[in-house]
Amino acid sequence: MAFSGSAANQLAAGDFTLPRTGLADGPDGTNPNKIWLPLWSGEVIHAYDQYNVFENLVTTKALTGGFSWEFPITGTVGLDASWNAGEELGGYSGAASATSNSFKVNLDRRPMATYFETDNVDALITQWDYRSELARQAGQTLSNTRDRQLAEAICVAGLLAPLGVSHTAGTGTTADPRGLALVDFPAPAVVSEVATGANQAAVVNCTELSALNILKAIEDYFVFMQEHDYPTNNVYCVVTPKVFQVIRALGIPRSVTNNIVASTPIFGAASDFGGVGSPISMGMNMLNDSLEYMGCRIIKSNHLPGGKDYVASEIGSLKYNLKWDTGFDVFGAIFQPEAVAGLSLMGMKVDTVQDVRRNTQFTVASMMKGTGIIRPELCQILIGLNSTAAVDTKAEVDTRSECFSIINTASSSNLANGFGSEYATA
Repeated sequence: MAFSGSAANQLAAGDFTLPRTGLADGPDGTNPNKIWLPLWSGEVIHAYDQYNVFENLVTTKALTGGFSWEFPITGTVGLDASWNAGEELGGYSGAASATSNSFKVNLDRRPMATYFETDNVDALITQWDYRSELARQAGQTLSNTRDRQLAEAICVAGLLAPLGVSHTAGTGTTADPRGLALVDFPAPAVVSEVATGANQAAVVNCTELSALNILKAIEDYFVFMQEHDYPTNNVYCVVTPKVFQVIRALGIPRSVTNNIVASTPIFGAASDFGGVGSPISMGMNMLNDSLEYMGCRIIKSNHLPGGKDYVASEIGSLKYNLKWDTGFDVFGAIFQPEAVAGLSLMGMKVDTVQDVRRNTQFTVASMMKGTGIIRPELCQILIGLNSTAAVDTKAEVDTRSECFSIINTASSSNLANGFGSEYATA
C-alpha cells in the first residue's frame, strides 16, 4: 500500500498498533472503568431496544437539543369550489381556515433513571453473566416504564374530543382547525358487559364472545376510517396477553356435542381462514408475537393501563399518573402511529461513579423522554362495562366524554390538566 508524503513521514506496516484493552486498564489498573462502562452501557441500550414495544409504533423524534418539537396539523387545506375571477383566496377563519397550525409536544420535566450500587465491581467485570443480568434488568426497567407511558397515551387518545369541544360534557362548538366534530372521532368499542353470575366486564374473564367483538371492532374501525378519509396504512390492535390468547384460540372446541368436534381454529394457520395464524402446536407465548386480521396487526402488551392506579404507583410526570381501576376495564386499543408522538433527547446516558469512602460503585442509566397526542381521531379504546343499561347514560359509559370524566375525576383532574390541556394548537 502506498503512502503520500516524504519517506520520513511514511508509516511502515509495523507502525500500526493493535487497539485493545491491556491489563493496565483492567480492574487492578489505573483505569478500572474502561471495561465496565462501555460494555455495561451498550448492554443496557440493547436490552432497552429488545424489550420496548410501543416506541417503534408511534411517531418518534430524537432531539439533539431544545425542549420541544412542533408537529404540523394536517387536513387544513382550504377549498373554493368555484373560484371566480378577481376573487382573492385566503382570509378564512375558524374551521374553514387554511392556515397551518401545529401541535407542540414537550419533553418531560425530569429524566427517568435506573440505578444500582455494588461493593464488588471486580467480580462483576470478570464474571460476565452477572453484569449482563444487571444490564438486562436496568434496560428492561427503563423500557417497561416507557412502554407504560406510551400505552397510556394511546388509551388517553381514545378519550379525547376535537379541539374546542369539552372533554367532560361532550358538547361545544368545535374550534378544530381541521373542521372535525364529535362524530368524526370513534367512540369506545364496548366488547364486553356484565352478565348475570359472571363479571365479563373484566379482562381476566375474557370470553370467546368478547374476542369476537374485538374482531368486529377492528372491522368497524376500518369502515370508520374509510368513511372519514383517514389513513389505514399501519393499523395496530393492542390487547392484554389474556385477551390475545383468547383471540388466538378462537374456534378451538371447548365442548363436545354428540362426541363430535366440528370446530376449526380461526388463527390456527388453516387454509380455510387464510393462514392468519400459526399451527396450534406453536405457543405464540412471546410478547413480540402477533396475529393478522383484515390488515390489522394484533399485538399483546402487559403494560396497558386497565386496572392500574398510577396515582399510587407513579410512572413519570404528573400527567402520566392516572387511575384506571374504576368504571370500566381496558381490553385494548386500536391505533395508528400518527396518533401519538414520542420525543427522546440525546438517547441514553450512562454514568458510573466510584465512591472510595464507601467502597462502592454507583451506576445510573437515565434518559429524557416526552409524549404528546396529535391525532386522537385515529385511536379507539376497547372497554368492558360494569353496567347493562339499555340507554346511553353515564352509568353505561360508552362515549369518549363519559370515559374521560371517570378517569379525570378519579385522578384529581390530572387528565384534564395533563394530556387534555397539552392537546391544543401551538
